[in-house]
This record gives sequence, structure tokens and C-alpha cells, in this order.
Amino acid sequence: MPDGGDAVLDVRDLKTVFRTRGGEIHAVNSVSFHLGRGELLGVVGESGSGKSVTMMSLIGLLPSPPAEIRGGRVLLAGRDLLQVSESELRDVRGARIGFIFQDPMTSLNPVFTVGNQIMEPLMRHMGLNRSKARLRAMELLELVGISDAAGRIDNYPHQFSGGMRQRVMIAIALSCDPDVLIADEPTTALDVTIQAQILELVKELRQKLGMAIIWITHDLGVIAGIADRVMVMYGGQVVEQAPVRDLFANPRHPYTRALLKTIPALTGKRAARLQVIEGQPPIMLAAPAACAFRDRCAHAFDRCAAENPQRRAIDGRVVGQGHDVACHWTPEGADA
Repeated sequence: MPDGGDAVLDVRDLKTVFRTRGGEIHAVNSVSFHLGRGELLGVVGESGSGKSVTMMSLIGLLPSPPAEIRGGRVLLAGRDLLQVSESELRDVRGARIGFIFQDPMTSLNPVFTVGNQIMEPLMRHMGLNRSKARLRAMELLELVGISDAAGRIDNYPHQFSGGMRQRVMIAIALSCDPDVLIADEPTTALDVTIQAQILELVKELRQKLGMAIIWITHDLGVIAGIADRVMVMYGGQVVEQAPVRDLFANPRHPYTRALLKTIPALTGKRAARLQVIEGQPPIMLAAPAACAFRDRCAHAFDRCAAENPQRRAIDGRVVGQGHDVACHWTPEGADA
């Protein structure tokens, strides 16, 4: 992996398990990645692939027990977040790393006005008094496209539409000018028109504010339009990572290829039957000793069941800096 010297966030060999009555679930298995300043990293994979658990592990959002961080380093501007106290970690949340959750319907507290919910981190992390925090909250509402902020700041969440609530969530996440914004499938609960508006808003805010963003999604179509780089996860591991153009033009992992084939093709002709990935993601009851995708992979061979593949660069660059893949199979000479 790169040394992370120019990265605002550098994650190395992160491992997270959940202790359950049925045994330990190895949800995150030696995940490593970095995030450059101003970069948008797309994280894709099916439900259960470890995307959200990985990102929640970074800032201590998982309940412990049952969750336990078993190893790794999470360097934010050189500071290891896995070694700081809970009090210090609370100061990082919101102030240095903002988090937008998946469902705007349940992420906002229904008994507090949206203004109070935006003002809270401003007063806690920025030291603003109530009147200054209120003015800043109105500015943030305007920034995320909510008109008449002065008239809406004292409204409650139920008085906003789903799209407007997600804009409020974005305002809260941006309130303290964080270095990193993590967005966990923030458009999943919204209709397609509102999804497009939120994506356009994120593009505008990123250009205006210059922050680094991690965008978690299962939708490769979204990633194609907003990401600089893509990280594909499966079985709690990174199976492929590449600049977005390289990933779409030259996918190397069979799982990535299968995901791309599930995207509907708009050719103007009669629609072809959508392809699916047969089978289900694995429940990782042990640390991976073999390829987690082998039972669903058309290219699997003996080595896949005997050895867990490690990430290797395919473009001559250092792993993590260009295009790399964790797979024993190579597509040269094979049918795409």
C-alpha cells in the first residue's frame, strides 16, 4: 500500500468482527485504502459485502459488543483513530469526519427542529454561541438548496419531504467543514428524480468546498457519474480498486465483471433480460483462507479453494495507487 503521505485518510489492514451466539462473523478482513484530499472514492458491492461496516469501524460507530476491531490502523492526517479515547473520537465525528446515513426518514430526531440539530455540532465542535450557530445553520440550509431558510429552520423533520430531509442531513454533515465526508447510500430511500438532485448537489458542494468524499453504494451507475476512484468489496475484502474509467473499461475481477453486467443497457433496441449473480454473499464465520467468491465464480479453479488471493497491481504501479485486483484468475486469452 502507499505510505499515505499525501492522503487525508489512510486505512491499513483493518479487521472487524461481530461476536454472536453462532460464532464470530468476520465482517471486515484486512481492508486497506487511502483517500486523497478532494478525492471522491466510490465503494461498491452487494449488501453484506462489508462496505458500511468498514466505514463505521473507522470512527467507532459500531456497538461494542458485539463489534470488535481486531487490528489495523486508521490514520486521519497521520493520527491513528483506533488508538484515541472515546472522548477524542467524539470530537473527530462531525468536526473532522462527517457521516450521512442511508435513511433520512429515521436519521433525524423527530422531536427537535432541524435548526437545533444543525446547531448542535456547531456549538459543540466550533464553539459558536446559540445566535451565531443559528445564523450558520441558515447559511447551511441555503447551501444545500433549501430556500427560505429563515422560515424553515424551526420546522420539524416531518414537515420536510424525503429529499429535503436528506439535504438537512447533508447540512449537518457539512456543518463543521470536515476533512472527510462519508455518504452511506444516501439516495437509496429517495425516488430517482430526487436522487439526481442530491447527486448534483454533492458534485456542486465538492467543487465548492474541496472536501474528500467516500460514497458507499451498490449502484455502479451512480459511481460512474461522480467518482474518481472505485473500490469493489466482497466478503469483507477489497477485491478490486481502480480509477473509475479503468474499472469500467477493463474490469479484472470476475465479481466486478458480474456487477457491471447487471446494469441495464439502454441501446434503443428491445431490452435484454437483466443478468443476475447467482447465489448469495457468504457469511464469514472465519477469516478468509480461500477466495470468498469462488462458489459463485465461473472461472474458479483449484487454487481459489486453497489460497485467499492477495491484491496485486496490474498496471505496474504500487498496490493502492493504480489498478489492482485480488484474484488468481487472469482474463488474458479468456472470454469477457
